[in-house]
Amino acid sequence: MSVKLYRDALREAHREEMLRDDRVFALGEEIGKWGGSFLVTKGLQEEFGPRRIIDTPIAEEGYIGLAIGAAMAGLRPIAEVMTINFIILAMDQIVNHAAKLRYMSGGQIEMPLVIRSPGGGGLQMAAQHSQSLEAWFAHVPGLIVVAPSTPADAKGLLKTCVRDDNPVIFVEHELLYFIKGDVPDGEHLVPIGLADVKRPGRQVTVVAWLKMVHEALKAADALAKDGIEVEVVDPRTLRPLDMATILASVRKTNRVVIAQEGWRVASMASEIACRIQAEAFDHLDAPIELVTSAEVPMPYARNLERAAIPGAQQIIDAVRKVLA
Repeated sequence: MSVKLYRDALREAHREEMLRDDRVFALGEEIGKWGGSFLVTKGLQEEFGPRRIIDTPIAEEGYIGLAIGAAMAGLRPIAEVMTINFIILAMDQIVNHAAKLRYMSGGQIEMPLVIRSPGGGGLQMAAQHSQSLEAWFAHVPGLIVVAPSTPADAKGLLKTCVRDDNPVIFVEHELLYFIKGDVPDGEHLVPIGLADVKRPGRQVTVVAWLKMVHEALKAADALAKDGIEVEVVDPRTLRPLDMATILASVRKTNRVVIAQEGWRVASMASEIACRIQAEAFDHLDAPIELVTSAEVPMPYARNLERAAIPGAQQIIDAVRKVLA
């Protein structure tokens, strides 16, 4: 077991998969010479050369289209989009082509494509660069959507996703690249579609992913001082969603808070709440509480940005409400 930064765990996954399979290559804006905006691919172009770590033009629709074509031809591309906000420019390629071609070809066309991209706010990047859009992709049949919160999960899921024959949207968070955590040595794979209980508890279930997992753990630590036991469940994969693990926790604790950084309307939190309501209604002792961002474009001003993004205190308030 080694302690690694989130971004270094991702780099290690890239390197190991490129060494294991010469069909794996990466492409994206400034990922070669500069190592990407968050240095995930730093040093890989020097090791593997510019044919396998490819710097692309500032043209998301173009290079995502290239990656789709490469996947159709038998290669295994990892495309890095500088932020999830820029993925909007490639939505036609992702939704109408990557997600559908395997289905429309009756399985004759495989689509082993991973699209990595960070989202979320907290860096004063303002409204056009601070969005959490994972629910958009989870809405689309044919796409796998993962959202790892720890270095170990980031490495294990990326390696698994590179080996999968379906298109994956690999959602990261801009504030997670610098967190540290234990990462198993040697071959480390995390299954797609398997949630993880990050902290056991018996009174309230908090479901959270990405940065909100860490806010939930902070909230659980604070509440434990008052004798309140919070169970934190990290789905890790948003499509397919491991409802079995979530429901098992709900049936144990009988109270649920769902915490996400995205907006509430038509969100993953709303979807998870709907499924819990349908499948574990008789086990609920209180209405489900959602903790989400404010329904506004992300402000630039630091104080307003902090007010718009939920954190540990909002989770604490929601837990106390369901326990009232």
